[in-house]
Amino acid sequence: MSQTSQSDGPNRFQQVIGAVNRAVVLPLLRIPGLDGLLGRAITTVSYTGRKSGKHVTFPVNYVRSGDTVTIGVAMPDRKTWWRNFTGDGAPISVTLDGENRRGHAVASKDSKGSVRVRVTLDHDAAH
Repeated sequence: MSQTSQSDGPNRFQQVIGAVNRAVVLPLLRIPGLDGLLGRAITTVSYTGRKSGKHVTFPVNYVRSGDTVTIGVAMPDRKTWWRNFTGDGAPISVTLDGENRRGHAVASKDSKGSVRVRVTLDHDAAH
């Protein structure tokens, strides 16, 4: 089985996950009451792709500690979004407590292949 490169567009896995996120997860995050419950572990991130220039928004699991949000990337070899934040990282927006917060995200991969994206939130107001 050949592996799809980033430039070939989304693979079948990415297409299915994207459809589930759009049809199920994002609408659940908009339901009053349920958004508060889910919002403690799931949020949305938004950014502009380095190569594509497209604005992207999707849900992620996260852990917050003060002005730092850490996103663990499940199955990172099957996903490409986190690669936008390698090296020096890039700007990102994270929805927290119903507000969009700007920050700077940097992705790192450990020796076991686990990927985490660490977002340092800006101290400015929500945008």
